[in-house]
Amino acid sequence: MKFILAKKVNMTQIFGENGAVQPATILSVELNVVSQIKTKEKDGYSAVQIGSGTRKGKNISKAVKGQIKDLEGFSDGKFGFRAMKEFRMDESSLNNYKKGDKISVEAFAVGDKITVSAVSKGKGFQGVVKRHGFHGGPRSHGQKHSEREPGSIGGGGREGGKVAKGMRMAGRMGGDRVTVKNLKVLGIDAEGNTMLVSGAVPGRRGTLVEIRSK
Repeated sequence: MKFILAKKVNMTQIFGENGAVQPATILSVELNVVSQIKTKEKDGYSAVQIGSGTRKGKNISKAVKGQIKDLEGFSDGKFGFRAMKEFRMDESSLNNYKKGDKISVEAFAVGDKITVSAVSKGKGFQGVVKRHGFHGGPRSHGQKHSEREPGSIGGGGREGGKVAKGMRMAGRMGGDRVTVKNLKVLGIDAEGNTMLVSGAVPGRRGTLVEIRSK
């Protein structure tokens, strides 16, 4: 299993050998460091925790400082990781990693199929047309100001005239963890620490992106 943390940079497009255009996303990959190995015996499950990026030590808790104090570059407590994530795996696969290992963009290759997870853009309070894809009311026959209304939400034949639980209505939209499967690595730039991935990746520019592949 391969995994890494990256940052969404921008979307672009490339042209294939047959001239067809392919949408793609550029991801910036800062150096990833294995910060902890978790085992079933000690932690109840097996996983590899990695940290990416840096942030000032004043913004890091003492618990995390104590955890990473023996890592190269973090012993003085002035800096810490910008993000830390865990990737679960089989106990047998933990032998391939040890604390302090560095993971670069070269861990992946062109053509690899990957799964990407990130937090989607927050869109605030939205109506049913944008949030759930409702068609809205008719535009003619005496209707007025009902183009984007949800319509009836009650009814005697459902819940006895009450609003049924789980009814799709207006509300907060976005800001959810979204996972996209079967994306493909289109390009690797080891010098620039960037990766080109097919299709769209959830989130705004600068969003932390989790990438994993079997």
